Amino acid sequence: MIDDVLLGYAASAAELIARYESISAEQLYAPVADLLPQPPSRIADIGAGTGRDAAWLADKGHHVVAIEPVAEFRRAGMLLHASPSLEWLDDRLPELRGLRALKTGIDCMLLSAVWQHLDDQQRRAALHTIAILTAPGARVIMSLRHGAGAPGRIIIEAPPERTIADAASAGFELMRRRETQSAQPINRQSGVHWTWLVFQHR
Repeated sequence: MIDDVLLGYAASAAELIARYESISAEQLYAPVADLLPQPPSRIADIGAGTGRDAAWLADKGHHVVAIEPVAEFRRAGMLLHASPSLEWLDDRLPELRGLRALKTGIDCMLLSAVWQHLDDQQRRAALHTIAILTAPGARVIMSLRHGAGAPGRIIIEAPPERTIADAASAGFELMRRRETQSAQPINRQSGVHWTWLVFQHR
């Protein structure tokens, strides 16, 4: 299923690149920005898309690993957001084998608009992987999508309560839960909204 979703993103990449770049990372992360680590920190942005958020964080003094399995997005991101503090990696959840191979500690992991493409089993496996990659005190910031997805990009509803419970089982404590509207007008019109969750590795 993940492969089908990635093919769906690749097929719509030309349209999505412009749409992603029109969103302000600062506004998007406003509900949780105060819980981002202080620079310099090592941050992994899972499903980085065009690197919009990763570049924003790199400009703040962080070293960011932008993990994106869709080649079209990676190529666009490398052109749009070249930075010595931004490293690109072709990798995917739930295993994140490439990130694990780097054998470097992660202070904060971002999963913005990613969780809805994993099923329950993959989510639990992903949380186990994230626990391995993050040290005690590290933070995980994720957004859960509620609402229909586009054709070709299957959405699996992620109830916040279940995600919080699964994260607790993996060793993470909830720091914040915040409900927000979609940053994209086209999604707001379709009734899409989001739940932001911030966890700390116990």
